[in-house]
Amino acid sequence: SIMKVVIALVCLAAYCAAQNPRPCMSPMQWEGRIFRSDTSKEFSEYGKVSYDETNKRIRIIEEREIGSTKEYYDTLYLHNIGREYKLNLETKKCNVSELHRDMRPFGVPPFAKFLFEAEIGAAGVPGESFIAQTWDGEFEDGSRFMTTVTYPDCVPINSGFFSNETGFVQNDFFDINLGISDPMVFIPPRECNM
Repeated sequence: SIMKVVIALVCLAAYCAAQNPRPCMSPMQWEGRIFRSDTSKEFSEYGKVSYDETNKRIRIIEEREIGSTKEYYDTLYLHNIGREYKLNLETKKCNVSELHRDMRPFGVPPFAKFLFEAEIGAAGVPGESFIAQTWDGEFEDGSRFMTTVTYPDCVPINSGFFSNETGFVQNDFFDINLGISDPMVFIPPRECNM
């Protein structure tokens, strides 16, 4: 009987260990819409995003609002070569600068810790809800993140990021389509090559 108790405890421990989800693999390439905000700086941004984690590239064509001022930018982050292109769509002036930070994924990093799972929408009503998982963690530089993704496909819904350098920035994603419809989207604007 002690053997039965030991076997039962081992089975219970294995069952409990299996209940803690492992980080899922978010889509590596997608396009969609983004809303980004930092209320402490009266900053918000709405735009179209093309995301390529495989090649470490992000492009956001955005309407940015700081206080009551609106600006329009086409920003290309090429983390693969450490360069950022920011084209002001009104003045056509392009600023090219070096990127000194690693690309931070919008999805779930492999070292993320599971926080919780929830049903978003009208629970129990067919077609009116979906399951989401929230994960958090810390990057090597000490900056913190929290991200929520769909379950089981791991598509990003939102991503929050905090560092002493940037403060807290919240990203919300919607209208996501997997893949990149036009690979030329990661070519710098011609105004930036003048």
